[in-house]
Amino acid sequence: MRQGPMVVVLAAGSGVRFAGGRGERGHKLEQAFGRSTVLDTTLSNAIQSRLPVLVVTTETLYAQVTATIAARDVVVLPAAGGEDSGGLLGMGYSIAAGVTARSNASGWLVLPGDMPLVQPATLRAVAAAMPHHPVVYAQHRGRRGHPVAFGAELYSELARLSGDEGARRLVARYPAHGVEVPDGGVLLDVDTEQDLQRMRALYPAPAGAAAVG
Repeated sequence: MRQGPMVVVLAAGSGVRFAGGRGERGHKLEQAFGRSTVLDTTLSNAIQSRLPVLVVTTETLYAQVTATIAARDVVVLPAAGGEDSGGLLGMGYSIAAGVTARSNASGWLVLPGDMPLVQPATLRAVAAAMPHHPVVYAQHRGRRGHPVAFGAELYSELARLSGDEGARRLVARYPAHGVEVPDGGVLLDVDTEQDLQRMRALYPAPAGAAAVG
């Protein structure tokens, strides 16, 4: 029996563009943001959507993730570049790991862990459109963003993803529907320290993230 759609938060990347990865500043997902961190804020928004949440991460961030998410809802991958990774890690590999861990879902909303401004209402809006389209994505002022959601009919192709390509080819191959939202956070991720500073300026109060626009 299939369950409803679920949010798959991707938190297994090395973050190499942020101060050289895990340098003196640490991983980008561990950086302070509001009252917590970048990743904690992303997870909090995902939980507030009231959709089931699964997190794909590495041992490095496991303790941080399981402070918020139950261990049964966490998939741990080898660290990127580690001896156990086999050179396979990347966004595509993470998506496949999350999808196969919840193969009975009716669909999967893929949300990068470095997007702490994506609002719960946005996740719900994308999920609401999923029964009618194989691929759904959030967009703001006509610009495509995240999350990107995939219906259960694409399971076999999602499960075969690997490397860094992610699911771009699936978005290109199948009819994709954009859900217009007033949430500019769908376009903003933390790639560099400059990105982080800009996003902190858009975060108006430590009580919670607000839509940007």
